[in-house]
Amino acid sequence: MKGILGKKVGMTQVFDSAGRIMAVTVIEAGPCFVAQLKTTGRDGYSAIQLGFEEAPARKLNRPRTGHLRRKGLPPLRYLREIRIKEGEKYEEGQKILADIFAEGERVDIIGTSKGKGFAGTMKRHHFRGGPATHGQSDRQRSPGSIGACKTPGRVLKGMRMSGHMGSVRRTVSNLLVTLVDPERNLLVVKGPAPGPKGGLLIIREARKQG
Repeated sequence: MKGILGKKVGMTQVFDSAGRIMAVTVIEAGPCFVAQLKTTGRDGYSAIQLGFEEAPARKLNRPRTGHLRRKGLPPLRYLREIRIKEGEKYEEGQKILADIFAEGERVDIIGTSKGKGFAGTMKRHHFRGGPATHGQSDRQRSPGSIGACKTPGRVLKGMRMSGHMGSVRRTVSNLLVTLVDPERNLLVVKGPAPGPKGGLLIIREARKQG
């Protein structure tokens, strides 16, 4: 299963061959380096560790600096693993560019969603809120009752309440690749990708085609 790391540049609009407008996400994909190979015999699974975005050596801790130096690689800010299928051939130090994907392919994109901070139930869970009339004065955005009476006599686990919203790992599946520009390390996909501008993304071959 092929994949690459990238950064979200932002969203824009393009026209397809039929003249229809569509929203797309522009991603700076690669160049990435294979920093380590994981094998079934030694590690119990097959994967490659990819490094992305060169950084000053002083920004990395000693274990990471030594790990990359032994592989003959420059200091890299991000290291992530991508599972591969048995028989796929990669080499440590190999450079992976955006042209690993082609126009018309489908990809899954993994990222961390935007952090929204502490949010109430109307924003976080789309609650309707309380009535705005009939003597009500300060309950418009209240969640309402959260428990029963004597039975069960407690708040059930999983109750939807106020709390921290966003800043969680999210996967958007089956996005169509509309443009590949290996010279500028750009990948353009139809639709939204998770996270803010500049956020790290993992782009991999779609698990569910269609």
